Amino acid sequence: MLVSAKEMLDKAKAGHYAVGQFNINNLEWTKSILLTAQEMNSPVILGVSEGAGKYMTGYKTVVGMVKGMLEELNITVPVALHLDHGSYEGCLKCVEAGFSSIMYDGSHSPIDENVANTKKLVEICKEHGMSLEAEVGSIGGEEDGVIGMGECADPAQCKQVADLGVDFLAAGIGNIHGKYPANWKGLQFDVLDAIQQKTGDLPLVLHGGTGIPDDMIKKAISLGVAKINVNTECQLVFADATRKYVEAGKDLEGKGFDPRKLLAPGFDAIKAKVKEKMELFGSVGQA
Repeated sequence: MLVSAKEMLDKAKAGHYAVGQFNINNLEWTKSILLTAQEMNSPVILGVSEGAGKYMTGYKTVVGMVKGMLEELNITVPVALHLDHGSYEGCLKCVEAGFSSIMYDGSHSPIDENVANTKKLVEICKEHGMSLEAEVGSIGGEEDGVIGMGECADPAQCKQVADLGVDFLAAGIGNIHGKYPANWKGLQFDVLDAIQQKTGDLPLVLHGGTGIPDDMIKKAISLGVAKINVNTECQLVFADATRKYVEAGKDLEGKGFDPRKLLAPGFDAIKAKVKEKMELFGSVGQA
């Protein structure tokens, strides 16, 4: 059964660990993340960007696949299905399709418009028993065509959005999506600390978790981050394992061309990466 992410993240914030959001792109991705969460006895959030939703033919297909897997794989740990960086229209579609959580990314709109749309979505999510994530200060890099420079959020604006009744908040603290450049300045912990002081018990979200050093991740968790998003890292290990399989000529041996065999190394690589992240975030055994 899909659950809202509110309870798992409130527990994580109080317990000083973080729950991973791992973005899904297809069946292999979803299956590997769900099986790892069950093996680790960890809560998990399956993230779906608007682009990935389109790629998988639509949000209803995604909901059908995830709900089917929860039943067929006997998944008993808490699982939230969450729209990542949703437009206002995308959020409404996911409510209708049966997602259990959504993120409204109004960070590229004027703060007044961001606030107005967030207010409407707070009410809609309450009616449907869903959780809502909002964003203040754009996250750097590119996420499905939405490009942010990695600016730092204004703690006062964070409080303004937090007070609307959202369940968790993504705030830019110098983090970026994708690979971090060599000249990256690192996370701005003074900004994170100021945001936590303004927003109290509200769980904070760290986007662009790929490539942030482990010690920075742990410090961010100690300062109130309860949800960390991972996507690029899983894509990189999946691609690497698949490339090695083909370069070794294994697809030419016997039935090695069968997609179930061809995609197995990538599937295993995602499982290993998700396990590593759950251990780092401290969510193992917290289901």
